[in-house]
Order: sequence, then structure tokens, then C-alpha cells
Amino acid sequence: MASRGLRRKKSSLQEVKLAVVGAPSVGKSALTVRFLTKRYIGEYDHQQDCKYKHEVLLDGEPILFEILDTCPKSLEELPGSEVAAWADALFLVYSITDRASFTYVRRARQSLQLPPDVPLALVGNKADMVHLRQVSGEEGEILAKDFECTFKEVAAAEQVSQVGEVFLEVSREVLALRRRCKHSLLDRMLGNKTARAYARGKSDSALPKE
Repeated sequence: MASRGLRRKKSSLQEVKLAVVGAPSVGKSALTVRFLTKRYIGEYDHQQDCKYKHEVLLDGEPILFEILDTCPKSLEELPGSEVAAWADALFLVYSITDRASFTYVRRARQSLQLPPDVPLALVGNKADMVHLRQVSGEEGEILAKDFECTFKEVAAAEQVSQVGEVFLEVSREVLALRRRCKHSLLDRMLGNKTARAYARGKSDSALPKE
């Protein structure tokens, strides 16, 4: 009995699907694993996209995260429309030490053809390697304004809370968007009835009293 109740409770969790997009070797997997486990692993040898599932407490509410860690083989390989269709939100990750990766996220954003309301986060990784910097923070801020999204420079190798907050912040945007959509739907469903009820109430109150 207890196990069935636990399964029902887990199935009722809100799910947030995040896709992490960026050029090869910018630290997408390191950021993802840092968020999920708080551990840092510097080297990965992925040959294909990876998906992770993890439950996290977000503002007191348990959320089931599903994260797609994309794995392009080259700078010419851009994410397909299936990524945009699957994800609730996207991380566009580049390395501040690699200008080509900065150009890649611009091209990737264009190729995804996202709906205007999909939450995005632009993340400049390897912020601890400022001596090798090729992309300035100002350039990141300008691109984020073009994308109309949040922007943060982080260091997966050194930071835990900052990396986690980037993931959590875009997830808050997803949940807020869902609430707005739900309220908008309810308003559309109830709007005519509410208007009619208000009109009746108003006309009734205008009747002369006996």
C-alpha cells in the first residue's frame, strides 16, 4: 500500500525538461553533472546525446528534472527541431575562452526556430579561465538582450551554488509560464460566463426598488 502511494506521489510531480545546447568541449556535461550531483568531472567522452533524470526541491516544491545533454560532433552540427519540440527551456552554453563556441550558440538559436515564449538562458562557462578569455562579458550581455533571455558567466570547475541557481532560475520561468497559460485558459473558458453573470448582476441592481 505504501509503495503504491509513493508511486502516485512521484507521478504527480511537476516535470521540467531542459536541453543544454552548445559547441563541443564548452563544458555542457560538466555543468549538468555539477547541478545534478554537485561534483565536478572535467573530461567526458560522449558519442551521443545523454538524458538525465533527477528530483530537486525548488522553492519548497519537488520537481522532476529531465535534462538533455546534447552532443554535436562538430561546429557544423546544429541542434534539430526535435530538441526544440522536446524541451520546456534551453541552455545555450559557450566557453568564454572559445570565440567559435560563442558564434555557435547564435547559429544554434537561429536554427532551433523556437516559439517566442520558450525560456532561455545564455551561459558563459569557464569563467575561472579569464587569462584565456576570448569573449567579453559585455558581448554575452548584448547577445542575451538579442535573445531576450537571462545571462550568466559561471565556472563549472569551481562553482556549485552559482551553477545550480542558473538551472533553477530558468526552471522558475518554465513554471511561471505554465501558471500564466493555465490562468489564461481558465479566463477564456470562464470569461463569457463571468461577463454574463456580471451583466445580470448589474442590470438587476439597476431595477427600481418596490
